[in-house]
Amino acid sequence: MSLVTVVAGSRAHRALRWGTIAAGTAVALAVPFNSSPSLNGDLTLVLCYAVAAAGLGMLVGYAGQVSLGHGAFFAVGAYTAAALLAKTDLHWLLALPAAAAVTFALGLAFGIPALRLRGIYLALVTLALAVAAGPVLKRAEPVTGGVSGLSVPQPPVPGWLAVDADQWLYLLSLAVTGVMLLIAVNLTRGSLGRSLLAIRDGERAARTAGIDVARVKTLLFATAGAYAGVGGALFAFALGFVAPESFTLLLSFTLLSAVVVGGLGTVAGAVLGALFVVFVPQYAGEVDQALTGIIYGGALIAVVYLLPGGAAGLLRRLRRRLIDVVEPTPQRGDNDAVPTSDTAPVGGQPAAGGVRP
Repeated sequence: MSLVTVVAGSRAHRALRWGTIAAGTAVALAVPFNSSPSLNGDLTLVLCYAVAAAGLGMLVGYAGQVSLGHGAFFAVGAYTAAALLAKTDLHWLLALPAAAAVTFALGLAFGIPALRLRGIYLALVTLALAVAAGPVLKRAEPVTGGVSGLSVPQPPVPGWLAVDADQWLYLLSLAVTGVMLLIAVNLTRGSLGRSLLAIRDGERAARTAGIDVARVKTLLFATAGAYAGVGGALFAFALGFVAPESFTLLLSFTLLSAVVVGGLGTVAGAVLGALFVVFVPQYAGEVDQALTGIIYGGALIAVVYLLPGGAAGLLRRLRRRLIDVVEPTPQRGDNDAVPTSDTAPVGGQPAAGGVRP
């Protein structure tokens, strides 16, 4: 395949990627002005879950560490923002970084001992964190309001923006989600992403390459916790109320389901997975309220079975079909030079300085 073909294929991929991003952004910005308040509320919830799933996706997809306790970080972020807004005069805009800082510190403290474990052992330890979150929230009544919950003052609509409250909350969540996803893309495509892939493929080889495995894994766990904290803060903004019943063990499994359905190791998959876990149960309930769990579980099994790469993997395959980048079979003409021992040694591997056709 010629260099011109490679460059053309790369440009086509880049144009399609940016075109898709631009179209998706335009649709996302237009949606709240053409939807009902209830649908805007559901889409805002999708964005809350998408932020948390993006952090968990980095942990699972890039580091290969399965965490079943991210619902606890989500809850801590929600209660941090709620308590600051309800009990102090802190501006709502500062509640987001505060929730991220608290959950980052919690993830760092938990990650130092926990990430010495791997596989099922790490999953069990993080599961214990999710199980303990509910009772702790109920007993910390001076801060969390206990079983009665806590009312949260929602961010007011700016005077210069002529939108309704549901539209404003959606646009606010969309802006925060866009920033968080952009940060996730930069993290995974940089040196951190390469280090994580090396660790996932083999920790011993990664250490040999000079990667501080313990440090990278601990920082990633803390970063994933911060993402969950930001998602929880947005959740508190959107609902205007937080209670322990909103952060059950099911939440951790919901976030993990969003990561798997959307696609491991992809940032865009977090949004696709969040759409699945929010809307599929609703549609299942409309089909038959008594069979909601069965229909949702069947749909989840079907997606995992039929789309092992997740929804993002399906989109990648569709993109490849839209743009033909298949290498053509080289056709040898009569005037083509026959490879010599300098360009094609025994075994079919090019010699030093040689170029594979």
